[in-house]
Amino acid sequence: MKILTALFALFIILVIVLADIDRLGVLEVLYRFPYGDKVGHFILYGILTLLVNLTALRSSRFSDPKRAALTWTLVLALLVAAEEFSQRYFANRTFSLSDLAFGYAGMSLGMWLAWKIDRKRM
Repeated sequence: MKILTALFALFIILVIVLADIDRLGVLEVLYRFPYGDKVGHFILYGILTLLVNLTALRSSRFSDPKRAALTWTLVLALLVAAEEFSQRYFANRTFSLSDLAFGYAGMSLGMWLAWKIDRKRM
């Protein structure tokens, strides 16, 4: 699980860097249909949150898994917000509160799923 989580995090970092330098390539297709970038934020950040939380919850036992999942999700939320706000400094990127909201919605779902999956494992 740790390797999958690390690889997915690196994939998202790569997507961010490619977007920052305006070299998204085939991923540009997301911008061609309405709300495609919103769907991308929801799915990518949701999967990342799910993987990070599952990795954390399986790596050690927490007395309160809900609190652990919330803590990891809040850490990710801060990083996602910093990345979204950083887009103000790139000419080809645009800061969007709706992108941030869709990312947070995906993260909320990912956190909830991780907690549910971990709870079944107990």
